[in-house]
Amino acid sequence: MEKQIIWRGLLAGAAAGVLGFLFARIFVEPQIELAIGYEDGVGAAHEAIEAAAGAAGHSHGDGGGFSRAVQMNIGMGLGVLLFSLAIGALFAVVFAVAYGRVGAVSARLLSLYIAGGMLLSLYVVPSLKYPASPPALSLDETIRQRTLLYLAVVVLSAALLVGAVYLGRRWSARLGAWNATLAAGGAYVVAVAVVMLILPSINETPGPLVDDAGVIVYKGFPADVLYDFRLYSLGTQVVVYATIGLVFAAMVSRLFGERKQSVSG
Repeated sequence: MEKQIIWRGLLAGAAAGVLGFLFARIFVEPQIELAIGYEDGVGAAHEAIEAAAGAAGHSHGDGGGFSRAVQMNIGMGLGVLLFSLAIGALFAVVFAVAYGRVGAVSARLLSLYIAGGMLLSLYVVPSLKYPASPPALSLDETIRQRTLLYLAVVVLSAALLVGAVYLGRRWSARLGAWNATLAAGGAYVVAVAVVMLILPSINETPGPLVDDAGVIVYKGFPADVLYDFRLYSLGTQVVVYATIGLVFAAMVSRLFGERKQSVSG
């Protein structure tokens, strides 16, 4: 049974990868292109300032990397697909562990609960502290720090959500299902808030570029591009998790329905 559940999770992840890529290609990629254009503009402005000061300019070559066409199609497609497959497999594992242990919840409804919980704990909450950023907004020397901090929030958020579910189950007998859910949800929010207060913030959004005289020679990073990038990045995640939840719910409910029919027969 576990293998059948995992396979359905992978299939749901594959479907989510296709839809997630289409969404990201249509909405996220144009914002990345604008961010890269900004980065190129800042580089040209730096070179102009250095040239005016008599310093040797620095070349901003492409470094022999992949072309933008490859990055925005093959690179993004593979990235979203592999991510969605991994989330689909994790989703199936969580479902297999939770089914039958969280009360009288149908397989279909449990799938939707898990999808919402994973979206909340693995993306929405971490993004409140360390939101997604397009190219040109991050410093190369902080990549390791930003990655470790983001992963720490993801792990802590997921662990705290699991703890909240456990508390809700424990408190339901004494407080009732509704009050226990509210209390556990409140405990999760407080715990997440404490984590966010403890962890350091990272603010790397470029401001205006000024010369030695204090004159602005190039504008800061456009706020609308940053907003749209983060909004559409969230949209991509919603598409991925919603697709996994809905597709998996349909398949797994049919699986358990077929088993009940075969047992009764």
